Parts: sequence; structure tokens; C-alpha cells
Amino acid sequence: MSPLNAGLFLDRDGTINVERGYLSNPDEVELLPGAAQAIRAANEFGLPVIVITNQAGVARGYHTEADVNSVNARWKELLKAEGAKIDALYYCPHHPEVGNPPYRKVCTCRKPKIGMLKMAKQSLGISLATSFVVGDKCSDIATGKNAGCGTVLVLTGYGRTEIEGCTGSKAPDHVGEDLSAAWEYVKECLTRKATATS
Repeated sequence: MSPLNAGLFLDRDGTINVERGYLSNPDEVELLPGAAQAIRAANEFGLPVIVITNQAGVARGYHTEADVNSVNARWKELLKAEGAKIDALYYCPHHPEVGNPPYRKVCTCRKPKIGMLKMAKQSLGISLATSFVVGDKCSDIATGKNAGCGTVLVLTGYGRTEIEGCTGSKAPDHVGEDLSAAWEYVKECLTRKATATS
């Protein structure tokens, strides 16, 4: 069981792999520096790593779910080559205003809603209250806050431009240069909390 029954929720594009804007070609997948090492460290710490990603390019007609799955398979393959693994992956192909049914819909999974986190909670038996959400957008931070999780904004991807809007109730608990820095913060928090409750 993970420390404090926690999980680590990660955004995909701009957090794990280079942001390319509606990425659909697996040949264009490139892991961000240090991302695989951070995920491997979380694996070794005993923390389930769950990816939660909005993929509205499906609703917009830019690519298909098969394309999403091909891209996901590629970055998981790249992570595996570095000794890192993802415990669960959830993506939302919907958009509330664009596209055609079944993808044009008001769903419960599109971030900042917490449907994907709830699915992970049920499937993996983790506690959202002790979990963390890491991403490069204010919507990632809002997702974490809506679920009662700790939050970290990374400055990769859209992070450096998004940070200006992540203020007030949307402010992250921590800002990290990249996923490696985010992981160090999460590890410190979990270690401190586990020590305090032991």
C-alpha cells in the first residue's frame, strides 16, 4: 500500500511529454527531461502513478481515440525503457461545445471536473485527500483542488504562461520547475505526513 494511501495524478502533455498541441502522431512523442526518472522514483516510493488527460482533439475531429491510444502506448513504451511505469491512465475525449455526439457532451470526466480521479479512487482504492495532482495548467490545479488533493504546477508545457492566472482559489500549493522538482515536493510532503502520523 502506498504511503498514506496516496496516489500521484499527472497531466500528460506538457508535464510528462513535450507539448505539441493536439498530439496525434506517436513518432512525435518526446519525454520531458527528468520525467521518466521522477515517475520511476514515485514507483520505488510505492506511490501509484495515474495519468489524467483531456483529449478534446477527439471531439474537435483533429484525431481519433485510436490515435490517442497510439500516442499513449508510445510514451508508456518510452517510460518503460527508463524503468518507469504508469499504474493507470484515464483520458477525456469530450468537449461541452464542440464536435458531434457522443463526444460533444457535458461530461463528468473533463478536467477541472474530477470524474477521472473518482474512477482511479474506486479502481485503485486510494485516498484523494492525501493524493497530489501535478500539471502545467490552471485546470489541472483546479481539478486537484476540486478533489481535495495537493497541487503542483510545473513550469514546463504551458506552465510559465498559465501561472499568472493560477491565483487566489486557483493557486497551486507549490510551483516546480519540472516533474522532477514536483516529485521532490510531493515526496517531502508525504514523508513528513507519514512521520507525523506514525
